[in-house]
Amino acid sequence: MTIQTINIMDTPVIGVFSTCTEDVCLVPKGTTPEAVELIQKRLSVPVHSCLVNDSVLVGSLCRGNSNGFIIPGRADTKALEKQTGFAFHTLPGKLNAVGNLVLANDTAGLVHPDVADNVLEFIGNALKIDVCRGTIAGIKTVGMAGCVTNNGLLVSPGITEDESALLEELFGFAPMVGSVNFGSQMVGSGILANSKGYLAGTETSGYELGRIATALGFD
Repeated sequence: MTIQTINIMDTPVIGVFSTCTEDVCLVPKGTTPEAVELIQKRLSVPVHSCLVNDSVLVGSLCRGNSNGFIIPGRADTKALEKQTGFAFHTLPGKLNAVGNLVLANDTAGLVHPDVADNVLEFIGNALKIDVCRGTIAGIKTVGMAGCVTNNGLLVSPGITEDESALLEELFGFAPMVGSVNFGSQMVGSGILANSKGYLAGTETSGYELGRIATALGFD
């Protein structure tokens, strides 16, 4: 039987502690070898254990795509670049939870509606994508309210028609609503996914896994 769920740091909120792209997955130091092996197998990417700002909350503090990663301004980019081989860009200003504020794939990104113009421009330039401000189901922390790959988009229930239309125009495919970890609407907090595979937190039900698979194009 294919394993589709995982804990990281003994918790099912795997998107808070880790993040992935088409090319790599970043997990916190202390992640078990078994979890690293499963991620490598299911997502078909190398896995690097690291800290961001000396924190294990790698997923909340970091957002990336095939063109690189954005991290808070106080983080050490040189060490991360040397370890992973990917470009890291420090976000201007005092914003910290970058992974919570940005939802992105290789072509587009949705950003917290209150970010400044220079920050929005920086994100677009660093990740080489089209970006715009917006919400998902009224939630401003769009990086945790959605999960997007190059093939699909899963979002929190309660999304409005206007939000859905914006997301479809931005990413090029219609969003699908779902949940993780037995009812959590913050779907980004409980999923690791790219176009090659996905993993969800261990409390995610079979029905929820089915919605994830359909939304991200694995059916």
